[in-house]
Amino acid sequence: MRIEGAVALVTGANRGLGRHFALQLLERGAARVYATARRPETIDLPGVVPLQLDVTDDEAVRAAAAAATDVTLVVNNAGLSNFTSLVTSDPAAVRAEMETNFWGTLAVVRAFVPALSAGGGGAILNVLSAQSWHPYPGTNGYHAAKAAQWALTNGVRTELADQGTLVTGLHLGAVDTDFSAAYDGPKGDPAVVAGAGLDGVEAGSVEVLADDWSAHVKASLAADPRRIYDEIRAGVV
Repeated sequence: MRIEGAVALVTGANRGLGRHFALQLLERGAARVYATARRPETIDLPGVVPLQLDVTDDEAVRAAAAAATDVTLVVNNAGLSNFTSLVTSDPAAVRAEMETNFWGTLAVVRAFVPALSAGGGGAILNVLSAQSWHPYPGTNGYHAAKAAQWALTNGVRTELADQGTLVTGLHLGAVDTDFSAAYDGPKGDPAVVAGAGLDGVEAGSVEVLADDWSAHVKASLAADPRRIYDEIRAGVV
C-alpha cells in the first residue's frame, strides 16, 4: 500500500493524533485526504477535504461513505475515554466508550468496504492502544473497549483478506495530545506515532507497536497474569 497517490479518510482529524495523520498523509503525497470530525468547521488544516462524521451515528457514517466513494485508505483514529471503572462508574459512560471505540470503528469499516474493494483492496489502519492488553483502575471501561477493538481488527483482517484489504492495528501508549491531558506520566510525540502507523501501512504490516511501552505490554502477555495485579498494587504501573 503506497501513501503517495492514495485517497485517505481520517476519523477524528480535527485535533491531536488525527490531525497529525491528516498532515502526514498530505506530506507523503496522498491525492486526497478527507479529514472528518463531528464538527467539520473545527478542521483547520489546509489541503484536506473536511467532512462531517460522528462514528456513533449510523446515518452520518453512511453519508460520509456516500460522499467519499474513492477512498483507498481508512484511518480509524476517533476514540473516547471517559476514565471509567467497570464496577462503579455510570454504565452509560462505559457504554459510550464501547459505542465509539468498538461499534464506531466497525460501522466505519462496514461502510467503506465497498469503496476499498472497488479500489483494489486498499488498507485500514485502526488506532488501538497498549490498553488493548493492559487493565488499570480508573480506565477499565476504555481497556475493555480497546480490547474489543483489537479483536475487531483481527477479525476484520481475516474477513477482508480475500478482497486484498490490508488491516493494520497500531498500538501506542500515552501521547502528548488533548486526549491524554489528564495523564501525568511520560507521553510520546504524536507525530512519531502517526508516522509509525503510516510506515506500517506502507510496509504491509498487520501490527505496529509505536513505542517501547506497547512492546513491553505485549511481551508481558506471555507471563503469569498475576504479575500485572501485583504491579498495580505496588504502584509500579
